[in-house]
Amino acid sequence: MEALRAIEGWGADTAAAGVVRADGVAATQGATEAELPWASVTKLLTGLTILVALEEGTIDLDEPAGPPGATVRHLLAHASGLPVDGEEPIAEPGRRRIYSNTGIELAARLLEQRAEMPFADYFAAAVVGPLGLSGRLTGSPAHAYRGPLGDLLALGRELLQPTLVAAETLGEAKTVQLPGLAGVLPGLGRMEPNDWGLGFELRDAKSPHWTGSHNSERTFGHFGASGTFLWVDPDVGLACGVLTDLPFGDWAKEAWPAFSDAILAETA
Repeated sequence: MEALRAIEGWGADTAAAGVVRADGVAATQGATEAELPWASVTKLLTGLTILVALEEGTIDLDEPAGPPGATVRHLLAHASGLPVDGEEPIAEPGRRRIYSNTGIELAARLLEQRAEMPFADYFAAAVVGPLGLSGRLTGSPAHAYRGPLGDLLALGRELLQPTLVAAETLGEAKTVQLPGLAGVLPGLGRMEPNDWGLGFELRDAKSPHWTGSHNSERTFGHFGASGTFLWVDPDVGLACGVLTDLPFGDWAKEAWPAFSDAILAETA
């Protein structure tokens, strides 16, 4: 796939990219065996872990969690009122979309308490093992997974056609939670609305955005400060993942959307 070769011009020392359909890998490029930090793309794996726990009845979306008045749903949808990092709320739950690593960490902590086992162990048993991933969670469930491109593409395939949870459960996770909330999409600016699912960032009609201008509004995924992303576009049946060692910055705001549009054009 010619479009994947663009990663070689981004200036990263190490980069890998790939495209998958539900039935397998379409193409890869670059250092596919390199284990790199996923940063906030970790939230997709943690979100999937929590979906497994929801189906098992270990936790409930609408049970209290985090600051007063907040629930698990608020935490996963970045609507609990918590700041990026820190447990002191800066808004009332359900009023603003405030991106929060702490919110994801508190949801994971609740799961840990309910399951009576370390979150990393539940994470490994519920998602890492069943999907055959080779990486590992090295710290925060919000941003500390490290693994190779193959792991990212396996996650992409799972999010295109779930095997670990019911399609209806995944459908809820990629549906707007608490619609209409405005907020800042990190690195890209204020969005009105700043739609979010259960740990999954939703493209909808956001502009500017880190995915392509030709990605459908149903596209969902996440990007990370380490220079990594995964988007899943159910309308075209594709997922695209990238790992680099070049931190997110202005370069990515230009390179990533063009890259995604080239992928979509080549696979149309």
